[in-house]
This record gives sequence, C-alpha cells and structure tokens, in this order.
Amino acid sequence: MDHHRPFALVGLFVTGTVAGAALGALCNSINGWLSPHYFRNIFRGNDVQDLWRASLAQGIFEGLLFGIFLSLVFVIVAGLVSKVRCSYRFGATVLLAVVAIALVCWLIGGLVGIGLAALSPDFFRHAFRGAPSDCPDMLRFAWVGGSILGLQFGGVAALILESFAFYARWQRQERKG
Repeated sequence: MDHHRPFALVGLFVTGTVAGAALGALCNSINGWLSPHYFRNIFRGNDVQDLWRASLAQGIFEGLLFGIFLSLVFVIVAGLVSKVRCSYRFGATVLLAVVAIALVCWLIGGLVGIGLAALSPDFFRHAFRGAPSDCPDMLRFAWVGGSILGLQFGGVAALILESFAFYARWQRQERKG
C-alpha cells in the first residue's frame, strides 16, 4: 500500500471513459427505439436516414465526452486523496457505484419526464419544442428527454457523492493499515 500506482489511475481513467460511452450507447439504444420523434427533432436538417443508429452514435459520443470529463475529475480526486497509491480495484468500486447511480437517475429522469407530460400535456408541448401532440408519442418523447437529463445530472451528482465516499473509505483504510 505504500507504493505509488500511477498506472492504476490511468486504468481508472480509461475504464471511466469507456463506461461513459457504454452508458450512452445503452441508454440511447433504448431511447432511440422508444421515441424516434425525439431524435428526429435533435437531428433536424441533417438528413439522417437511420434515426436509431444515429441516436446510438449520439449516445456514444455524448457518453464519451461525459466519461472523459468525469473520469478526469475522479482520477484527480483519487490521486490527490490517495497520494497516487489507490489500487485499480479500490477505485473501480467507486466507478461502479457512479455507473449504478447514473443508471438509476436515468430511470428516475425518464419517469419525471413522463410525469410532467402526463400532468400537463399543454404545458409540456409548449415548453418542449417539437413535442408530439399525440399522447403516447408525447409520453415516449418525455421519457427520452427526461432520462437523458437524468443520466447526465445523475452522473455528475454521483461523481460528487462518490468522491466524498472515496475520501471517507480511503481515510478508514489508512487508519486500519
């Protein structure tokens, strides 16, 4: 435990980046299937033929960007807190928790979107440009918008919470060992 592990931090950065891209792919593969209308609005004017594949690519791209940013922040926190002594396994448990929390927030965000659209369809159509007027399509559209925001905000919130948890676990480990 006394030796430095810079390659563990590099591995955590790569793992977090790949996890971000994988989450984006997973979530948008479902979202693209649920509401092509949502992605037709997103890609408006780009003459996209296969909306599902385009939504998948968009999810990978955005997930990659989020993954890079959040992983960089986490690796800096882990490196500073552990003085570059954090093992890959120790850090990976934190990344796994961030992924799990972000997925739960994806679900919650989708449900909040549906709830908002169901509560006041007129408000929803007015507030969200391009929302369909047909109720089932509008609810699917609302799921996609809400779930994407849930995933993004959830990932940031999870990273903040898990960074504090990482600090606390590291301090406990240091006192024991």
